[in-house]
Amino acid sequence: MNKTAAIIGGGVIGGGWAARFLLNGWDVRVFDPDPEAERKIGEVLDNARRSLPGLGNVALPAEGTLSFHDTVAEAVKGAEWVQESVPERLDLKQKVYAELQAHVASDAVIGSSTSGFKPSELQDGRDVPGQIVVTHPFNPVYLLPLIELVTTPANPAGVVDRAKEIISSLGMYPLHVKKEIDAHIADRFLEAVWREALWLVKDGIATTEEIDEAIRMGFGIRWAQMGLFETYRVAGGEAGMKHFMAQFGPALKWPWTKLMDVPEFTDELVDLIAGQSDAQSGHLSIRELERARDDNLVGMMRALGANNWGAGALQNAHDKAREGEAGLASTIEEVADLSQPILTQTRVVPLDWTDYNGHMTESRYLDAFAQSTDRLMLIIGCTPEYIASGGSYFTAETHIRHIDEVHAGHPIQVKTRVIMGAGKKMHVWHEMFEGDRLLATGEHMLLHVDLETRRSAPPAPHIEANLVKIAEAHAGLPAPEGLGRAIGAPR
Repeated sequence: MNKTAAIIGGGVIGGGWAARFLLNGWDVRVFDPDPEAERKIGEVLDNARRSLPGLGNVALPAEGTLSFHDTVAEAVKGAEWVQESVPERLDLKQKVYAELQAHVASDAVIGSSTSGFKPSELQDGRDVPGQIVVTHPFNPVYLLPLIELVTTPANPAGVVDRAKEIISSLGMYPLHVKKEIDAHIADRFLEAVWREALWLVKDGIATTEEIDEAIRMGFGIRWAQMGLFETYRVAGGEAGMKHFMAQFGPALKWPWTKLMDVPEFTDELVDLIAGQSDAQSGHLSIRELERARDDNLVGMMRALGANNWGAGALQNAHDKAREGEAGLASTIEEVADLSQPILTQTRVVPLDWTDYNGHMTESRYLDAFAQSTDRLMLIIGCTPEYIASGGSYFTAETHIRHIDEVHAGHPIQVKTRVIMGAGKKMHVWHEMFEGDRLLATGEHMLLHVDLETRRSAPPAPHIEANLVKIAEAHAGLPAPEGLGRAIGAPR
């Protein structure tokens, strides 16, 4: 039975929360008096369905059920998480919390998307203040992992732990802010950059486009993978952070910043910035900009994942936690039925796996099959620890047949058979499916290698025994069509 989340307020942020919960298998109940709420959330969901499943390397669970309700009482029925995303007015939020606590379950967590209000302000006057926390996300909520979880002494440890558990289960990162402050942490940095950007435009130093280029071509990329302090630690060279502080600390006294002042927000300044922004990006619709943003975010986070770094490391951990639920085994004992081909991959085709023809590029078929071979190696005991001890398998020969096309966002599975596994050789056969539709086959011959000599060598006895066990179990299956086939040659 699915868990249930209630979304109160279905704008951009509320819609993003709905997508994050829904695509992680939760049922989602929405309350928003806006007659356009269903359409707006539907459009956010379209983008999320296109991008989020391809962020990781393990298939997401079956999508939950989305429903819209006319009252708060109906929306929160059965919910164990309630996410409030109404406009940033304290009186409105407090009114919403009074109604929520009249109907919500006593053990439900109520999170607020507020970017500025402190949790103590939201808790003020409530019957159960400890139920309310700040859970401030970043747009798009369905992709960006950071959640600023801001609490007060009124929040029991159980509520905080439960909030962390649920946020983490969605593939997000709960940054626990234990001492509340206006605008929390991240938005204070954004506000400082925003204020300085306004001065630069107002004073005619830079246009909106030039400021954006300064960020995305420079420090924005560094911040995405190392943050602020780690970036500056590297900038200090071998001497580290102390050298950086000694070298650049005096610059803090230079009169080059107006960060402690704010330019007057006049109509002229607004028109100037809006006009420059229209010239910069007005040729693209908001939905086109969102899709470009999502593609770029997925690509960057997947690149970080390849190095197990930053947001990519978080996604890798989320994938690992979901492997069993997705049906993927990590040991031979976890394989449900050795007599059948082994599920070695279940995922969707990521956005960056497609080519100019609009379908999965040929190199990614090999990439997918290589990942399935890695999964089989893990199952037979060729673990990272075993590889670190000096043994592994190298691919000697590969033959891939491209049978049908598949597109970004489509679910794929790879099932693997062991044709032969005695001695130094491992002969495997992969089949890639979308549902029952066969997309491709991959036949691979691998040799066990001593990593010190870089020459073929017998595997450890337990690895050979596991491989032989699987090969013998698969020997009763009919020979796969295409086995041993050369390019262009008949069977």
